[in-house]
Amino acid sequence: MSNQTYTGSCHCQAVSFAADLDLDQALQCNCSICSKLGAVWAFAPRAKMTLKSGADALGDYQFGKKRLHHRRCQHCGIETFAEGTAPDGTATVGVNLRCLDGVEVEKLTPRQYDGRSV
Repeated sequence: MSNQTYTGSCHCQAVSFAADLDLDQALQCNCSICSKLGAVWAFAPRAKMTLKSGADALGDYQFGKKRLHHRRCQHCGIETFAEGTAPDGTATVGVNLRCLDGVEVEKLTPRQYDGRSV
């Protein structure tokens, strides 16, 4: 699979976005927040994501080393994406694939990431 533009939103649809993602690069992390969230992620440069609505509805949560900004809808509580910086300095976004329209996450084969050890 190659990059394709996907749309998505939180549960109440206050936060909506479009992002160019390669779902073959899906990742499942075992850190404390990702395990409890059940998220499967795809990462891309932040410039490849457009927030269509809901900037005013986004909350920010950070923990641990505070490298990622976990963005969640303050109305329904769903974390649609996280923002951070890649090792090369590029602004990066991780999109929660469970928030994408028309994507069956169960059919993906995400690589496992040991975030618990980071």
